[in-house]
Amino acid sequence: MVTYSESGVDISLEEVTVRALTQKLKGTLEYQDVITETGHFAALIRLGNQALAMSTDGVGSKILVAEMMEKYDTVGIDCVAMVVNDLICVGARPLALVDYLAVEKPDPETASQIASGLAEGCRQANTAMIGGETASLPEIVRNFDLAATGIGVVDLDGIVSGENIQDGDVIIGIESSGIHSNGLSLARRVFFQEAGLNVDDYLPTDKKVTVGETLLEPTRIYVQAVLEVLDSVEVHGLAHITGGGFTNLKRLKKGISYHIDSLPSPQPIFEFISSQGVEIEEMYRVFNMGVGFAVIVSSKNYDEALKIIKKYYPCQVIGKVVEDRKEKVKLKTFQGNWIEL
Repeated sequence: MVTYSESGVDISLEEVTVRALTQKLKGTLEYQDVITETGHFAALIRLGNQALAMSTDGVGSKILVAEMMEKYDTVGIDCVAMVVNDLICVGARPLALVDYLAVEKPDPETASQIASGLAEGCRQANTAMIGGETASLPEIVRNFDLAATGIGVVDLDGIVSGENIQDGDVIIGIESSGIHSNGLSLARRVFFQEAGLNVDDYLPTDKKVTVGETLLEPTRIYVQAVLEVLDSVEVHGLAHITGGGFTNLKRLKKGISYHIDSLPSPQPIFEFISSQGVEIEEMYRVFNMGVGFAVIVSSKNYDEALKIIKKYYPCQVIGKVVEDRKEKVKLKTFQGNWIEL
């Protein structure tokens, strides 16, 4: 059995570490008119009749796959995606980003490839990269690390906090492009250690693509689809399905559970990882399993929401909200069994 913690990422320890940070920093919230509580996908600060949204994230160990392939022109898309997909979760329209590139040694060619991806990500999100920082850290960083911080804006009456989610609401899942930029430590462990594959080998569950191509498939950017839904339909909740898998839904509101029974078939990459001894519950706790974003609307609005989203990406109703103090995600897996997260 292969687990995320055995691959070097201990989610439980990360949660304890985050609490250690936030407990010391919570008092700083008093210095500004902060709207959102700690734990949501993006933070909000009140500015008159609008709110400024902020989020930060990085590419993570997907960079190591790019290094193995000597191909760096897509990790910038992942970097932008991880930030802007979080910003839209509070209803905000992304405006601008700044990037942070930490390098072991400056390399103009690699930097140019990274910039190409950042530019493409910004194009897809219709946002500007207005600055950043490049730091040479030879004793701290091996090769490079890439992260970004983004800002967005939303009218106060347009904030999507999750507080309006109610019993019977419909959950729409928007398909992912694949593994996105989460769980790569576990995926690399499975492919390159457990299975003994190389980046140039064909994916055993899909002979049309290589392992490297599959792992490097850029994170899907949901900005345009979600913003159009927000302009047309009353949306009760938005969740970016990233690290933590479907447990991300539990960040939206207390006192409810999510009953998910109609997930799309996961991409071949997930089928292969599961076949290599990763338990099914671990799969849905770590990976997006084919759904990269969730939109929660009332039962009377889901048809219109589906029509809008389908103009951009495949999507479908995957479940519903249940008023339940258990605060669980009850989920039917692609193997047909039920699990609780």
